[in-house]
Amino acid sequence: MRDLIDEIFVAAFEPDGMEDQARLISDKLMEPGAQLAFTTDSFVVTPLEFPGGDIGTLAVCGTVNDLAVGGASPLWLSAAFIIEEGFEIARLRRIVVSMAASAKLAGVKIVTGDTKVVEHGSADGVYITTSGIGVVPPDRSISAEQIREGDVAIVNGVLGDHGAAILAARGDMALSTSLESDCQPLAALMEAAMAAAPNLRAARDATRGGLASALNEMAEAARVTVEIEEDRLPLRSEVKGMCEILGLDPLYLANEGTLVLFVPEAEAEAALAAMRATAAGQGSVAIGRARAKGHIPVVMKTIFGGERIVDMLVGEQLPRIC
Repeated sequence: MRDLIDEIFVAAFEPDGMEDQARLISDKLMEPGAQLAFTTDSFVVTPLEFPGGDIGTLAVCGTVNDLAVGGASPLWLSAAFIIEEGFEIARLRRIVVSMAASAKLAGVKIVTGDTKVVEHGSADGVYITTSGIGVVPPDRSISAEQIREGDVAIVNGVLGDHGAAILAARGDMALSTSLESDCQPLAALMEAAMAAAPNLRAARDATRGGLASALNEMAEAARVTVEIEEDRLPLRSEVKGMCEILGLDPLYLANEGTLVLFVPEAEAEAALAAMRATAAGQGSVAIGRARAKGHIPVVMKTIFGGERIVDMLVGEQLPRIC
């Protein structure tokens, strides 16, 4: 076990010391009024490696993005591994190296963690649990309750790529596609959007349940109705085709590098320009706006001129996608 920790985890993560706890300090914590942001998540995706990423990439990006959409600057992560007996060391090394690369890209440090090995058959290869700590600067407040009528909804890129890529990678449907997961950190994108639109109301990453579920949660919290336009939704033809074949709705497919945010109408163009100047936001587009609360939290104006209810996802459309 000691060799495993030294040769795999310490070599990749390069922690500052090997005590039983991480000791953390940052100038950002010293600002009067700064708030500590804390989140945790577990990852059980199958397959463990897929086009565009792996479970390690997901573990870092998913946790970093949960901090970023709340307005926090992500700083530190912990990572706990449950590893099945007999799991290939070479494959574990690839996952850990991927985590380290993703953390570097996101500007965070993996500072502490844990490793447990369980009997063969007790886990599906490897499970990872990550926790993240970030800092919300003074006077920054972002929450869904702040969305107002007329606010513009913006997404930073195409929808459904992650869910579709995972489904294809499983090989159950004999589908052939070049789709890759959209897995990426979004902290730099959020900082750019907040700088350009200082009154940015709220943001949510469209993970499990997809864009539809994220919008429903935000609309209900804000007590508004969100109206989106079908012809503005950024969807790849491959994702549309796969959903048509399988009877799925792309609005409910999971994303791991896509968020939706709301800004005042007067700041929408500035936010879009700033987002498009970042690597994660080149495909940013306004997809709708908030209007007075009606009976339905989210509606979509269809390409035929009518309206369609976009409800919250019931059940799990695609399990083990993150």
